[in-house]
Amino acid sequence: MTTQPLAFLPSPTTAQINLGPFPIRFYALCIIAGIAIAVWLGERRWRAKGGEPHIVTDIAIWAVPFGLVGGRLYNVITDPELYFPRGQDWVHVFYVWDGGLGIWGAIMLGGLGAWIGARRRGVKLTPYADSVAPGIVLAQAMGRWGNWFNNELYGDQTSKPWGLTIHCMATTGTRVAVPCSGVPGTTTILGHFQPTFLYEVIWDALVCVVLLWADRRFKNLGHGRLFALYVMGYTLGRGWIEHLRSDYAHHFFGLRVNDWVAIICFLGALAYFLISRKRRPGMETEAELYWPHFKPYAPEGSVPAAEEPATEPTEAVAEAAEAPESTEDHPDAETSTEPETEPVTAPGADKRE
Repeated sequence: MTTQPLAFLPSPTTAQINLGPFPIRFYALCIIAGIAIAVWLGERRWRAKGGEPHIVTDIAIWAVPFGLVGGRLYNVITDPELYFPRGQDWVHVFYVWDGGLGIWGAIMLGGLGAWIGARRRGVKLTPYADSVAPGIVLAQAMGRWGNWFNNELYGDQTSKPWGLTIHCMATTGTRVAVPCSGVPGTTTILGHFQPTFLYEVIWDALVCVVLLWADRRFKNLGHGRLFALYVMGYTLGRGWIEHLRSDYAHHFFGLRVNDWVAIICFLGALAYFLISRKRRPGMETEAELYWPHFKPYAPEGSVPAAEEPATEPTEAVAEAAEAPESTEDHPDAETSTEPETEPVTAPGADKRE
């Protein structure tokens, strides 16, 4: 006799809210929240290194759009049949709010955007990457909650108490739970499955904690090695979590595509970590955070030197300007300052004798 658990983990029956005619997708909100967390934490860590404020935000303006495009491209390239089946409108490729962002493409193309932004700003990429690594993996944990709202990326069926309730969701129009049989009034519950999204949320949060701890504990994780540690930690967990997923994926030599990508990324990060440790041990100095063409912002409340207004005349110059002109500059002026007087004559002196 098999026992049924008293409850399973619930899932939402809608993946969006409507503000008038405008739908707000929870998946998109989770992605935005993750980006905000990554920028906030990265900014704090960059300043703790001695870096100038606002650098992380400036570079994120380049990295985030590149990352979104890269994540979507990876998903479309690896699973084209999900976007180009016969009779389906290809414009759905651009509906990123419905899900379908591959983290591998997001990191690779996002890294290219970060490199462009860093070079333009005069910042070296490796210390920047070390600063944002914990925030990136925390953002990934936040983004996984979007899969929960979409009722997607789950594992095999399970009767465990932490099994996740999955609903049949509409694929067009408003993304809400619909009857699985297509008959109105029947159940919308597809079943109960391994919550692989939750496993990854927990794993990513643990990786973030380990990175923050290791960065404080060890003083030799500079020059991009903390970022390499992030890649190794994430891919190590992603490998076994990917093995539990039951969604469609291409397989090569018995492994899913994402498993092979995780293995390659892990080995690449490990190689970089070991080589960098020998070539450039220790941490960067504040001077090593920047390239020679770096131009810092002016201190808050001040004006850059190139834009400083003309200085006011000094008091001495002002007094000289207000002083009366001297008589030496005018030869015709009389030197005496005494008033002119008429000659005085005695009374009657002007009468004829």
